Amino acid sequence: MTQTILQIDASARLAGSTTRQLTAKIADRLGGEIVRRDLSEAIPQITETWVNANFTPADQRTDAQKEALSLSDSLIEEIRRADVLVIGAPVYNFGVPAALKAWIDQIARAGVTFKYTENGPVGLLEGKRAVIALATGGTPVGSEIDFASGYMRHIMGFIGITDVEIIAADRQMADATAAISAAEAKIADLAA
Repeated sequence: MTQTILQIDASARLAGSTTRQLTAKIADRLGGEIVRRDLSEAIPQITETWVNANFTPADQRTDAQKEALSLSDSLIEEIRRADVLVIGAPVYNFGVPAALKAWIDQIARAGVTFKYTENGPVGLLEGKRAVIALATGGTPVGSEIDFASGYMRHIMGFIGITDVEIIAADRQMADATAAISAAEAKIADLAA
């Protein structure tokens, strides 16, 4: 059976983006049907209307509330249909880009992608895999000033995706060729 890959690109750069190049190589390496979501096409921030709609029981939502959640519902459905998420996450100012954070806000929904229990939150999108391509100019991935890789791993686990691999092309301003080569070597070793 062919796997479905949801390729999410968050770089503001359409040309010359390291993370876009890496996500394409990862998706190609993994093989399968590829569904693409480009976050450079603005994902709206959540609003008071969105929050109120989200906390209204589904069977009591007005048409306006259903419309406020329609993009969120579509984004979550993309994840549900996917076997693997391949996420391009360039590191901007030590964290993820605003576009990626907006996507996360749209898909992290209590009762839909996670639930609260007496033992804390439990993710509801289990049985999936995520491969995250991180690119940085100077931030070493995994260092105390890297607020992107741990955050992305946490968010994936929060919604139930615990099989997470980070492919890093970090510190490109020091040696871009070596950083990209190291990332490509990790991609070559990825299990399909």
